[in-house]
Amino acid sequence: MAVMVFDHPLIKHKVAILRSKETPMKEFRELVEEITLVMSYEAFKDAPTHKVTVETPLESCEQEMVQERSIAIVPILRAGLGMVNGVHKIFPGARVGHIGMYRDEETAEPHEYYCKLPEGIEKMNVILLDPMLATGGSACDAIGLLKKRGVKNIKFMAIIGCPEGIEKVSKEHPDVDVYVSTCDRQLNEKHYILPGLGDAGDRLFGTI
Repeated sequence: MAVMVFDHPLIKHKVAILRSKETPMKEFRELVEEITLVMSYEAFKDAPTHKVTVETPLESCEQEMVQERSIAIVPILRAGLGMVNGVHKIFPGARVGHIGMYRDEETAEPHEYYCKLPEGIEKMNVILLDPMLATGGSACDAIGLLKKRGVKNIKFMAIIGCPEGIEKVSKEHPDVDVYVSTCDRQLNEKHYILPGLGDAGDRLFGTI
C-alpha cells in the first residue's frame, strides 16, 4: 500500500479555508470539489491508456487516451458525493457507483444501507471517495464490499485523514493506495478528527 499526503501550496491554501467554521456551505462544496480535482491528477497517473491516431490541422499523429469504461467513481454516501464532480471534471466519462453507510453515534461502527455499482466494475480502476478518513471503518467496509464484487484495482481518496484511519486501512487492505490532502493529529473521544473541519456531510448539505 502507498499512502500519499499532498504537500502542495494550493491544496494547503484551500484546506485552510475549508476548515474555517465561517466558510459558508456553497464555498465549502466548491472547495471540496476543487481539492478533489487537484488530487485526482496524481491519483490517476497510472490510468490505463490506449493509442489513437489524431488529425491535427497540419498532419496526423499518434496519441494516448484513457481507455473507455476503465474508470469508476464510488462515493461513500453521503459526504463522498461532494467529491464526485472533482473527479468527473477530468474523467467525464467515468461511471459512478454508490455505497451508502452510516456511523453509529455510540459505537462509531459503520453500517451499510445501500449499494449500487456499475456493470463490469470488476474490470475497472475504482476510486473510492470520502472526505474524512477518521476511524477507517467505513473505508475498510466499502473496500471489502468492492473486493467481494471482484474489483482488484482500488484507490481510496479523502481530503482529511488521521493516523488511526490510515493505519486501519493499511492493515486491513495493504493493496489499496490511499490519498489524503492532509493528515491531522488524532481522533477525539467522539471519533471526530482533530483539528478537522467538523462533519463534512453536514457542512456540504446544510444539515447542521
